[in-house]
Amino acid sequence: MTTFRTAIVFYILLTLLGGFACNDDNSSKTEQDTVATDPPGLLEITVDPASTFQTIRNFGASDAWSVQFVGKNWPESSRRQMARLLFSTETYENGDPKGIGLTAWRFNIGGGSAGQGTASQIDDEWRRAESFIDENETYDWTKQQGQLWFLQEAKALGVQDFIGFVNSPPIVYTKNGKAWSGDGRSSNLPPENYDKYADFLSNVVKGVEEQTGVTFDYISPFNEPQWEWKCCGQEGSPWNNDELAEAVRAIDKAFQANGITSRIEVTEAAQIDFLYRKTGLNGRDDQLDAFFNESSETYIGDLSTVARKIAAHSYFTTWPVGQLVTHRQALSNKLKSHPSLEYWMSEYTLLENNEEVKGSGRNLGMDPALFMARVIHADLVFTPAVAWHWWLAISPYDYKDGLVYIDHNKFSGNIYESKMLWALGHFSRFVRPGMTRIAVSRSDKLTEAKSIDNLLVSAYKSDDEMVLVLVNQLNREEVVRISGLSTDFNEMKVYQTTAKESDNLSFKGSVKTDEVIKMPKRSLVTLVAKRQ
Repeated sequence: MTTFRTAIVFYILLTLLGGFACNDDNSSKTEQDTVATDPPGLLEITVDPASTFQTIRNFGASDAWSVQFVGKNWPESSRRQMARLLFSTETYENGDPKGIGLTAWRFNIGGGSAGQGTASQIDDEWRRAESFIDENETYDWTKQQGQLWFLQEAKALGVQDFIGFVNSPPIVYTKNGKAWSGDGRSSNLPPENYDKYADFLSNVVKGVEEQTGVTFDYISPFNEPQWEWKCCGQEGSPWNNDELAEAVRAIDKAFQANGITSRIEVTEAAQIDFLYRKTGLNGRDDQLDAFFNESSETYIGDLSTVARKIAAHSYFTTWPVGQLVTHRQALSNKLKSHPSLEYWMSEYTLLENNEEVKGSGRNLGMDPALFMARVIHADLVFTPAVAWHWWLAISPYDYKDGLVYIDHNKFSGNIYESKMLWALGHFSRFVRPGMTRIAVSRSDKLTEAKSIDNLLVSAYKSDDEMVLVLVNQLNREEVVRISGLSTDFNEMKVYQTTAKESDNLSFKGSVKTDEVIKMPKRSLVTLVAKRQ
């Protein structure tokens, strides 16, 4: 009897001192108890809804390169499973999200290397792409059917923004009749074909709309123009700033003449520092000033079809961790001289090889997911980006480049969910278009820059919702409490991803806004509060 009473007392004490624990099982999906005293090591996160930053536009990914096969050849049930994982905002009966709710989708407008087969000299068949125009300049809308299927499915599942991007202009117009550059020194599209390229893009916008009902919001005609794109890893073309500006003027003219509402996205820079400084790539860098400084010879900021934004990729600026911060702070400072422009981070995947992560080798676990989450956080907090896009939505490769992975098979196979998918989902599923990032402060007094390798916190609001995304990079549990919310927000839903196989953006129940939350080691937690 004494032993029984002692156990009861011990249980009561644990209940009083406990709080909400985001465990690696579903036992936490129960009514939570209010914490009587603060546990040791408590970190208090204070939100400041009155201090606002950028308005979020979207989170997205691209259909390169596997969707051309998956969307055309794989069983419909498999296609719909992948589309659900990428686009759905629905939940299962237990509250778990069915997908990550992407709000942007990038469509690869192919150059035509697939039609050349081995003569394209692109060894990897998956990296060749069909084109809507053939060698006789005849349009064929039966091409890119797999991609068109996913485009329609994305729209049906609620995706709002669509971007058509080009790696190589159509091979019928290129200098060498290939989808890659012969010398790497200049555009593979000769100036006499700029108008034809502009008409092609106009026709693609109209043709895709007729085929699918989807109108591209943006056209990105120049992907990573800084690289040489010589034979023969994939489709691509270099562009010098003067060539790019001349081609934009041709596209602007064609879009206006053809009543195209799509806006031209400039410039898809291969690294963010190519936007804000001279890097030694003469004529291909310092692109903010090159294209949006009125005194520049390559100024295109006055063209009506040019989007009021600048786009770049986060590659090769993420390690060491200090550079992850300094590069983005430098771009943010440069953007202050161009206040009318938004910044979009339009492509990223884990290419770098460093002490933390290596690009090669498929890894469905938490290590690449946490690395990815830190990059997302940095791009949103330090730049500040209004959009964030991953590279391959669906990957067949033994590489850290996918959200959803598949067997390397053009017709069917297994589907594998990665923790990177769900890490992106902590942002994309809950930080919706139109939400505004707001300031946060911490009881440990760490600044955003100093906390970059610690517990990361960012917060967002709409008129009736508050979202906090927490990334615990540490190899220990962290105990946090949120303050600063108005009394209209008295409850938060908790979603969690950990190393546990089944713990993927899992709904862990609701807590009162003044309750303690225990974050497992190396985990992501998103808190969602709705106005009562």
